[in-house]
Amino acid sequence: MTVAAQLRTLTPSQRNAFLAAFLGWALDAFDFFVLVFILKDIAATFGTSVSAVSFALTLTLAFRPVGAFIFGWAADRYGRRVPLMINILCYSVINLTCGFAPNLTALLILRSLFGIAMGGEWGLGAALAMESVPEETRGLLSGILQEGYPTGYLLASIVYGIVFPLLGWRWMFFVSVLPALLSLFIRSKVQESPVWERQREQRQAQPVTLGSLIARHGALFCYLVLLMTAFNFMSHGTQDIYPTFLQKQRHFNPGTVSAIAITYNIGAMLGGTCFGALSQHFGRRRAIILAAILALPIVPLWAYAPTAATLAAGAFLMQFMVQGAWGVIPIHLSELSPNALRGTFTGFAYQLGNLFAAINATLQTKMAEAHGNDYALALSRVIVVVLICVVIATALGPEARGSRFTD
Repeated sequence: MTVAAQLRTLTPSQRNAFLAAFLGWALDAFDFFVLVFILKDIAATFGTSVSAVSFALTLTLAFRPVGAFIFGWAADRYGRRVPLMINILCYSVINLTCGFAPNLTALLILRSLFGIAMGGEWGLGAALAMESVPEETRGLLSGILQEGYPTGYLLASIVYGIVFPLLGWRWMFFVSVLPALLSLFIRSKVQESPVWERQREQRQAQPVTLGSLIARHGALFCYLVLLMTAFNFMSHGTQDIYPTFLQKQRHFNPGTVSAIAITYNIGAMLGGTCFGALSQHFGRRRAIILAAILALPIVPLWAYAPTAATLAAGAFLMQFMVQGAWGVIPIHLSELSPNALRGTFTGFAYQLGNLFAAINATLQTKMAEAHGNDYALALSRVIVVVLICVVIATALGPEARGSRFTD
């Protein structure tokens, strides 16, 4: 069945639920990635180093598990829809206030709060989307859903190329309030997850405690945290410092940096969709392993290509593979998670992985600065190790392709 044919099988309520989850994740990512383009400019304004400002990325990632637990618990208790609306409003307003930060300390505090709000969205959106769509479309739609992340990065790339040269870095944050309008769409057009509605009736008849579910599924949860740590090192290790590498080491102007970022995010969107659809027939783990292995020989082109055009080609291929592997994750985690804890289980495992990978931006910038601002060296060293870890962790784990969410 073609992509268009699979999408036509969705009912209006299923399409609206999926669209809300996709846009929520895309705009959440947009609000995160506006910062990666302006690290050196913020450092110049506040009279500090790029590595000091990059600590804001570390704090955002470190606080995401807090939001994942809070909003995931709310989603499992009160439904997916209303907590998702509240979450979108929170991350939009907090990111807006970052544009008014008077100094680095204030910015770090605000980005920490943003991390709490950002951490809640993925688990909410993935649960709402994957529980609402038919089983035979899960692989494809998982890939499309996860590519909301590079879609947000793509939007940030476009805004950087247009807004930053005219208005400066603070306006990159001011634009970030626009995602709040998505909550109006969710309020008027999106229905609650049908799986959660059935689950609520079952809970009333037979209550389930959080402690008992964690005791039963603790080993699986620990494995998913380990897997998500490797995955978050993989994505953030290829994304967060790459614009800084293009600016500081290759000395490209904002227009060139924006064009390269747009190129590799298009690759990311295509990769996630392709490998997500492939996983429906090839298997979740096999699709992930294939993407990670294919990324390894691309590293030299991605980090050391001599021209802007060849760097763009390398970055396109790298993100095609990295986000190809990521495209399988929403459905892979959703299928492995227990019904009664899907909102908490998936989001919290994902964001704890973010916490343990939060050191990536600071690690890479300090490594680069220690070697004369050799960002290519830092990027390539980290990603080769991480890709091997992703292959091993995925191969050793379980898979539940085709599991029934009604069980």
